[in-house]
Amino acid sequence: MDQLIQDARLKTNKILDVLKTDLSTVRTGRAAPSLIENIIINAYGGTQRLKVMELATIGSSDPQTLIVTPFDGSIIGEIQKGIAEANIGLNPVVDGQVIRISIPRLSEERRQELIHLMKQKLENGKIMMRQVRHEAMLEIKKQENDKLISEDETGRMEKEVQKLTDELMEEIEGMGKKKEEELMQI
Repeated sequence: MDQLIQDARLKTNKILDVLKTDLSTVRTGRAAPSLIENIIINAYGGTQRLKVMELATIGSSDPQTLIVTPFDGSIIGEIQKGIAEANIGLNPVVDGQVIRISIPRLSEERRQELIHLMKQKLENGKIMMRQVRHEAMLEIKKQENDKLISEDETGRMEKEVQKLTDELMEEIEGMGKKKEEELMQI
């Protein structure tokens, strides 16, 4: 019966991973490869993600500049075009065999917009966590009604599911506080 709790833990861990990836795409005014690594690039007769398909390495020369070094110099134009068309407010410039991207400083208004966006993403993560908790609680009740587990076991499992949910909600809050601090740094 503890398989139910393990399943809930797996689902919630996947939600956390997705949320972390999603939060990493929120720009903080610092050069971070996660800002562009999932951009879709039209290359080699198809579409590919910049990082996932290993089209280039992404690094930073300073806190305000990203450097994209394509593995194949012939697709540097496609990479530049893909980044420019991604609508993320970045202007890629070809500099020999690399692409330089200067990360503009964020205005106070833009910071507040990004904090609002981040909070929406966090709330969506919390909603998904509560949904997993709800499904686990329903399954526990179903097993009790089907006489597969006792009342005592039901109580123990419900407390365990709630404890897991509380821990993960705290972790989400911590992620939010950390991201907000990053966004407010000038």
